[in-house]
Amino acid sequence: MNIRLAKVNPTVEDLMGMQACNLQNLPENYTMKFWMYHAMTWPQLSFVAEDRGRIVGYVLAKIEDPAEDDKEPEIHGHVNSISVLRSYRRLGLAKKLMLLSQEAMASIYKAEYVSLHVRQSNKAAIALYRDTLGFEVAKVEKKYYGDGEDALSMRLSLILVIIQDCIISK
Repeated sequence: MNIRLAKVNPTVEDLMGMQACNLQNLPENYTMKFWMYHAMTWPQLSFVAEDRGRIVGYVLAKIEDPAEDDKEPEIHGHVNSISVLRSYRRLGLAKKLMLLSQEAMASIYKAEYVSLHVRQSNKAAIALYRDTLGFEVAKVEKKYYGDGEDALSMRLSLILVIIQDCIISK
């Protein structure tokens, strides 16, 4: 098992593998243009887990620029999507993918926090974000998803992530 930065050049094989993983697991799907835009705009934030060259998990993330979003004046990261194939779950891959992306958000972009949305019914993901990674629910967004399901909007201060990394590395 290998976890590494997602690559877009010279081919888009990683993006195709990420998209295939997404299509297999999640009801929210994105065009290849969406995947390429994220990978090329924020190349340091998206990671893949691979097993013998096959992508079995990924995290796709971006940075929200305060100039583009007057509601949130701080630079912050946002996880657009994360997925691990069912047969590779409970191995800690999602946690590792999230931690790598969060660390890059904090160290490269000086992001103050990271946000994400999760389906209110996705108890396993909520447990990962809240109980394992320390995210807190910021608000409930009614009918956020295309099928009308509510989303929990969650946030994690990246200052805590940096402190935890310093303590662990000592």
